[in-house]
Amino acid sequence: MAQFVNAKDDMVKEAIDGLLACSGGALARLDGYPHIKVVHRTDWDRSKVALISGGGSGHEPAHAGFVGPGMLTAAVCGEVFASPSVEAVLAGILAVTGDAGCLLIVKNYTGDRLNFGLAAERARSLGHQVEMVVVDDDVALPDLPQPRSGCCQTNSNSSLLGQ
Repeated sequence: MAQFVNAKDDMVKEAIDGLLACSGGALARLDGYPHIKVVHRTDWDRSKVALISGGGSGHEPAHAGFVGPGMLTAAVCGEVFASPSVEAVLAGILAVTGDAGCLLIVKNYTGDRLNFGLAAERARSLGHQVEMVVVDDDVALPDLPQPRSGCCQTNSNSSLLGQ
């Protein structure tokens, strides 16, 4: 089977590069690229609550494809089918979060829950207001003996969601 891939090690980087090239300047990436793969809006007003999501790559243009007006503020991309690092998630939080705080939208995958959760704790220790919501992602798989459920669970007592 033929594939539309130049090199396996460059797949995620090239997918992000292509998305940025097509964005007309509306999207950018953080310094630290390609090790830290965070795509964010260039027009972001840090006085608003930032929405951040992300996870393992391999389904491009997800997650970065959801960054834009009325959608995500930033996406943190991991390697193919691997969660982004705590450092990458923290970099994304710090890049787009102002006084209003941020909401991390995390799929219910163990690595994402762990790394986004640890990054949220670190951001809070730096004085940022961060909430995290975990959403289901197995709706297409109704017969799993133990589906990964947990829609809309938060892990903080902050009032960010009430703003």
